[in-house]
Amino acid sequence: MSSQPLVPGDIVHLNVGGVRYATSKQTLTWVPDSFFSSMLSGRISTLRDETGAIFIDRDPKLFSVILNFLRTKNLDLRDVDIGILRHEGEFYGITPLVKRLILCEDLNQSSCGDVLFHGYLLPPSVPVVEPSVCSGTLDKREAATFRILPECHIAPSGTVQANNVSDAKPGSVLRVTTESSSASSRSPSASHSRNSSVDTRVHMSQLSRSSSDLRTLGRGHSRTSSLDLRHSRNSSADFTKSLRGDLGLYFGTQGTPVWTDPLRVRIVKGHHNWIAVAYAHFVACYRLKDSTGWQRAFVSPHIEPVVERIALNAKVATNQPEKCTKMLAISCGPQVRLWGLSEDGGRADIGTFNLNVPVDYLFFIGSQLVALSHTGKVGVWHAMTQHWQIQDVVPIASFDTAGSFLLLGCNNGSIYYIDMQKFPLRMKDNDLLVTELYRDPSFDVITAISVYLTPKTTKDRSSNQGEGLCGNWIEIAYGTSSGTVRVIVQHPETVGHGPQLFQTFTVHRTPVIKVMLSEKYLISVCAEYNHVRTWSVTRFRGMISTQPGSTPLASFKVVSLEDMEPNLSYIAGNDCGPYGDKDDEQVFLQKVVPETDQLYVRLASSGNRICIIKSVDATTITAFCVHECEGSNRMGSRPRRYIFTGHSSGAIQMWDLTTALDLASKGATASNTVGGPTPQELVRLIDQCDLTNSRCSTPCLSPSPYLLPGNMPRVKASNIAFLSNQGVAPAPTEVEGSACDNMEVSSDLNLSHC
Repeated sequence: MSSQPLVPGDIVHLNVGGVRYATSKQTLTWVPDSFFSSMLSGRISTLRDETGAIFIDRDPKLFSVILNFLRTKNLDLRDVDIGILRHEGEFYGITPLVKRLILCEDLNQSSCGDVLFHGYLLPPSVPVVEPSVCSGTLDKREAATFRILPECHIAPSGTVQANNVSDAKPGSVLRVTTESSSASSRSPSASHSRNSSVDTRVHMSQLSRSSSDLRTLGRGHSRTSSLDLRHSRNSSADFTKSLRGDLGLYFGTQGTPVWTDPLRVRIVKGHHNWIAVAYAHFVACYRLKDSTGWQRAFVSPHIEPVVERIALNAKVATNQPEKCTKMLAISCGPQVRLWGLSEDGGRADIGTFNLNVPVDYLFFIGSQLVALSHTGKVGVWHAMTQHWQIQDVVPIASFDTAGSFLLLGCNNGSIYYIDMQKFPLRMKDNDLLVTELYRDPSFDVITAISVYLTPKTTKDRSSNQGEGLCGNWIEIAYGTSSGTVRVIVQHPETVGHGPQLFQTFTVHRTPVIKVMLSEKYLISVCAEYNHVRTWSVTRFRGMISTQPGSTPLASFKVVSLEDMEPNLSYIAGNDCGPYGDKDDEQVFLQKVVPETDQLYVRLASSGNRICIIKSVDATTITAFCVHECEGSNRMGSRPRRYIFTGHSSGAIQMWDLTTALDLASKGATASNTVGGPTPQELVRLIDQCDLTNSRCSTPCLSPSPYLLPGNMPRVKASNIAFLSNQGVAPAPTEVEGSACDNMEVSSDLNLSHC
């Protein structure tokens, strides 16, 4: 039998990244709806070199692997990164290859997690909107089946003026007033579209499309429609991203509403054996029981404003109404709403209070609920008197709690304290007594503060006030706006003279944003891309010792590409730490990019990696916290520490941090000598984030949409300067916006100005 004569068009000459290939048209097109079938059919324009070969600007080494697969259906994965090869396979639209690579990547992944995975809590049902849910001065709006709400930013309040602050001395009583008591409002900010390649002529009628239509809305022609299977594990997040992008384009002007995902976890907080989870418009609580494990105990009604802060108290005095032994508080702007909860999930509305300025921090000290504003407002609700008290103090830059004391680091360089246990006994003219404890020698702003109570200072109390103070043995570490870290001590021999300056460190050149003084370590974090410095602390009979004093231990960075979207609860829900009791080992939780499914857990003392937490269902981690749960009543049971991660799907995943620390101390983890992400891991995370936010099943053809006029990414000027100092040439940008798709660019280089 004679063979068919070859047609000249059956041989295809390619120039891939400067390397020439020759193959047959049949080899390139046996996979339907691929890049090559579209190219050879004329649906995609081609560019030819001087010899007439079709030019493709891709990696030639990876293309040789793909071409060999098209020829023989065999794969040679030696010296090839599977993730990068899968990326190329998605670009070319080779569905059989991508399916094989997905299976290879999933060999070591399971929906049941690894040895550290502890549990999975399904998302609750979104509460039905009720009319006039929020009482008090909150806006009352009629119920609606779909509502688009604005997100807000904190706005500065009226100026606070202290009376004779310069004359105050340690131990004296501070009396302050405000020039203006008018509340500052929050103004909506302009929404920024993350999807510049989507057609801006989106109509509201498109919002009624199905979820599959929304996922592909505005993509144009998809070369690899069959590759959408790789999004099946995260369809909820993709749907949310698509809807948020479309709404962002429709409401793209300043002062217009921004849609919020109702099931995206925003904050996770824990207290004893309870956790509280904040969503955009409701809060859910879960409790741990010895025999049945974690169970949902409470779901709040629909809350019209976006929830920005939450606080949970799982041990309350029994004088609450309807035998409420738990308290849950939320804040929405200046409003604070408080509920009493019972063990069986019963709810009692205690009240709605107004701080008159946006609430920056919300927490409990014993049975007292405390709301703070950076403008200098302190709101206190006492469980015994059922009284809400507002006090004006100097503008607040930092705070910490010690037993029943609230310590405030203020803009005037002083540290003040309020004794909550004696409230409202310590009152004068219906005002709280705010006492100055110490003043910085340089009068720098106190930007971070940490209090360590030595064992001889702390004692248990039968009441629910928590730890109390007996004596004057207290140690305080604080950081300032100039980058200075100081340690002051109040020992028995210094009684009557106030705390004395013990040690000063000037290793930071940017403001200190966090400080932690524990039994063994002193940890400080400055504003230069979370640069961490640690020292080992020497103690003699529990008291910090001058011989040999604090010894430098480690210096490292905690990379965090910050989300620049107008989400006020992002900082509260994504705080990197350090987490842990001050008499135990602290850890950092490193979330490298906003849209990621994994966290790096690192020792706060050395920066070494403990483990990597990866979502079992590939959904984005949107909030997290570390919490220690009490041991059960069984013999030998001990408290255990867990990492709780909230996800874009609304679910909560739990991880056993105690086991991770034990394995790391025994050397069972091979990576415990590594710190944060390696350069390869960092690049991969950023690439994944770009792909996730692009909403495209494959990368777009050159030129990239963000390089087109008017679509340049907006990068902070400080980030451009940082990249320039590191010898990195940033892409063309616009200043004072967001880069890497609404993220603040940072680097994990071992370089620092500190």
